Amino acid sequence: MPRYVELAAQAQFARLNVREVGFCLRCNRWAEIPAVRRFFSTASRLGDGIAWYALLATLPSMMGSTAIGPTIHMAATAGVAVLIYKAIKTFLVRERPFATHWAVKAILPPLDRYSFPSGHTMHAVAFTVMIAAYYPVLLLVVVPFAISVALSRVVLGLHYPTDVLAGAGLGGAIAYVSLALAA
Repeated sequence: MPRYVELAAQAQFARLNVREVGFCLRCNRWAEIPAVRRFFSTASRLGDGIAWYALLATLPSMMGSTAIGPTIHMAATAGVAVLIYKAIKTFLVRERPFATHWAVKAILPPLDRYSFPSGHTMHAVAFTVMIAAYYPVLLLVVVPFAISVALSRVVLGLHYPTDVLAGAGLGGAIAYVSLALAA
């Protein structure tokens, strides 16, 4: 990609950072409450992949052998999503809120350096869309968890709201394209 595109993205992120830091600070203050910090830290850690891998591992035993195809489909979609997410993060290089604003505290260490888009949210939404297509009965558990993962990213000082929104949009788009291609 041309250097001017990278510079334009960085300038746009700088403008967004100024607009979003107040919201980030308000959300980050919630993490000062021990129960809130534990809840969102747990949601975030499970959203690292543990919950999604556990779901994929247990789907065939919960739903029977017919779940093998959907499980493979979801795993393959998650793999493609990782590649897309890493490419975007490497190119757009938006620093995390705690790295650009001294008052925002990182409650957990991030998995990588840059914040745009939120990979946790991307996977949460992608899995939720795919679960909705294959096993809608599981949405009663998956939707609240996905929302908790997305919110955790801002509360824990790891992402700006637009990182989370972009991750959600990207995750939804990846899932819908994957489902359309599989149909």
